[in-house]
Amino acid sequence: MTVDLNTTDLQAFTQDWLDWYRGQEERLAAPHGFLAITGLHWLDDRPQRFPDAPGAWWTDDDGVAVALDDGEELVVAGTPVRGEYRFGVLPERGGVDAVWGDAVIEVARRGGNDIVRPRHPDAPLRTAFAGTPAYAPDPRWVVRGRYTAFDSPRPTTVGAAVEGLEHVYDAPGRVEFELDGRPLALTAFPGRGPGGLLLLFTDATSGVTTYAANRALALAPPAADGTVVLDFNRATNLPCAYTDLATCPLPPAENRLPVSVEAGLKTPRERGGSA
Repeated sequence: MTVDLNTTDLQAFTQDWLDWYRGQEERLAAPHGFLAITGLHWLDDRPQRFPDAPGAWWTDDDGVAVALDDGEELVVAGTPVRGEYRFGVLPERGGVDAVWGDAVIEVARRGGNDIVRPRHPDAPLRTAFAGTPAYAPDPRWVVRGRYTAFDSPRPTTVGAAVEGLEHVYDAPGRVEFELDGRPLALTAFPGRGPGGLLLLFTDATSGVTTYAANRALALAPPAADGTVVLDFNRATNLPCAYTDLATCPLPPAENRLPVSVEAGLKTPRERGGSA
């Protein structure tokens, strides 16, 4: 069911969307945001050096480690470290940020692989960023739906923006809703915060006006009766829409909507998009 708004509410709705949009852009283009990434380095048991990070890096049964040269220093959790330092075994989708001068060296685990992903404020992608095109906010794209939890979370394997990489999520349930009277459903993944949900999807605009691989929609925790609100005006791009140095998940096959969702963020200019 679409949410109806009067004129006053529409003005507030538009302002709330603008605040959300500006927040998205600010986080993306922050000094150490995704636009600041300069490399995606895959670790193995052989020490490797990278042009955008200090020291030599490797991973083994004891997790990620770095051997810093004389005079090199990282700051981890506020503590300066020198020489050989071990980050330990990282959890999937977890990571540690190590500060190196004005840069941050992200040490993380994605798709069962340990990676080093430096972030430099002067990265050309960040300094040239001119903003993301988006559809004008429209209340018709705010719909109520219903969340139904699975009997137990379902391990769901999806592809990634990096060829050959896979992500596994424990999908907690499914969200059913209608657009223009058409019944639709999306498998939900865990979102940020307790009870939050994340919907990864494509639709008929994907590859036309919106990024081809995926978009994401965050949902607040469902109400006691399972009611959720889907505001497709806040459908956002994942980092892979801007840079090849991201490992973003792709939507599961059942999350390919057969309708045009003309709402939310469009294809970034970095990928050839236009306003």
